[in-house]
Amino acid sequence: MPIFYTKDHEWISVEGKNATTGITAYAAEQLGDVVFVETPDVGLKVAKGQDMAVVESVKAASDVYAPVGGEVTKSNEALADAPETVNDDPEGEGWFVKLTLSDPSELDELMDAAAYKTFCENA
Repeated sequence: MPIFYTKDHEWISVEGKNATTGITAYAAEQLGDVVFVETPDVGLKVAKGQDMAVVESVKAASDVYAPVGGEVTKSNEALADAPETVNDDPEGEGWFVKLTLSDPSELDELMDAAAYKTFCENA
């Protein structure tokens, strides 16, 4: 499954028109210990760049933005009881949302892993 990254430090893994998204390991590290996560309701339609979740750490609260437009098909409700999963496995079990893509061509505007690594190194 291809994985893409945004300049706001979200990742999205894509399989056909279905995708899973969350925050990157870099973002989780910058936030510090995550203490609260709010994910959206199933059925929410989001536009690319729209805020769709909230993550709070001991350092800060941040919005999590939709890397692409789509409809939320599943939220990771386990994060409400175990927000530290975002720190432990941000690009795995710490996912935030699964969605159906509304316009797969929006993926063309995102970075691949190599471009994202360079972006972070130059941040």
